[in-house]
Amino acid sequence: MRAAAALALVSVALLIAARAEPEPRLEEVGRLVLSHPDPRFGGLSGIITDAGGTALTMVSDRGALVTARLVRRDGRITGIADIALHPLFSEKGRPIEGFRGDAEDIAPDGAGGFLISFEGWHRIRRHPGPGTRGEPVPDCDGFARLQRNSGLEALARAPDGTILAIPERSGARDRPFPVFRIRDGVCDTRLQLPRRGPYLVTGADIGPDGRLYVLERHFALIGFAVRLRVFTIDGDRLTGEETLLETPVGALGNMEGVAVWRDDAGAIRILLVADDNFSVFQRSELVEYRLRPIAPPAAGD
Repeated sequence: MRAAAALALVSVALLIAARAEPEPRLEEVGRLVLSHPDPRFGGLSGIITDAGGTALTMVSDRGALVTARLVRRDGRITGIADIALHPLFSEKGRPIEGFRGDAEDIAPDGAGGFLISFEGWHRIRRHPGPGTRGEPVPDCDGFARLQRNSGLEALARAPDGTILAIPERSGARDRPFPVFRIRDGVCDTRLQLPRRGPYLVTGADIGPDGRLYVLERHFALIGFAVRLRVFTIDGDRLTGEETLLETPVGALGNMEGVAVWRDDAGAIRILLVADDNFSVFQRSELVEYRLRPIAPPAAGD
């Protein structure tokens, strides 16, 4: 009897613990492997989408722009169509190649074009559309001090035109990531992104809710762990930090780009894209999540 009573108590405790466990904030609602016969296709490191989550513009780290259209049924991704590759051009109209073509992220410019961040030669350029020449965006003093292969990995633009660029590394695990903020042609680094654990920054977007979504990755010998955090931009501070996603190693690929949009039901959707590094051992992949709202506290809590 004592054993039975003890077992019953354990069962009740486990049931209470299970009920108390919060539901994950992100629900995976779609996954798609991307491929194209053009040898330039791959290395996808940044992504933006339109307000309806259908039109895609992505950048490759070999100096190419990729446009496409997502096919959806009942809001879920079922395929991709109209894939087209466009070379990126310099201010002089020349194709950007080699280390100068290492595009890492993309953000809408608010006028129908887009902004692209690069590493190798750390810079941001504006393009009015596919196949157009790059236009200079004011540099920040700190760009030149960034590590060669750990430059401007993440790029986002606020509705007021403020540009945020975040490097892949901060220089030390106990040092926050600097956020280069460009407003009216003037750059500052008063915003700081807290660094947690071994993760490095790979992408960013400002969602329709006005919050900053930051994608991060940690490479272990057997694969990648992926984390997505979100922050409120409060003046010169990032507040309200929340971890929306933290995967075990190998659950996702080398996720490098993030795009945030709102669906017809009012839910935040998050698209992640993987960089295959042009390797047969990795793949270009698109994964979509829906952000669940925070449940109100139960009566009496």
